[in-house]
Amino acid sequence: MNSTVQKRDVYIAIADPTRRKLIHLLAESEELPLYELTPHFEIGRTAVSKHLAILREADLVTNRKVGRETRYQLNAAPLQEVKDWLSFYEKFWNERAAILKNILEE
Repeated sequence: MNSTVQKRDVYIAIADPTRRKLIHLLAESEELPLYELTPHFEIGRTAVSKHLAILREADLVTNRKVGRETRYQLNAAPLQEVKDWLSFYEKFWNERAAILKNILEE
């Protein structure tokens, strides 16, 4: 990665539904080339490639060249930050649900 390019925030990277779908597709496979990813979207190859670039900038996707083709693979490690953030709110809502249940049972 070019040193002038800043690392993209994981939350920004996953904010777009197209990128979330790319993450899902890559999670179901070990590695996929662009030509196998593109048919899953109603956008062109260039647009899919731009979304993959954003995911790469957030370290969510790695890529390697195999001949003339670029193959993409999910790197789920940055999603741990999202999981940790959400787990706080999961605890918050579970506690609120327990309080409500107690109130309703009284």
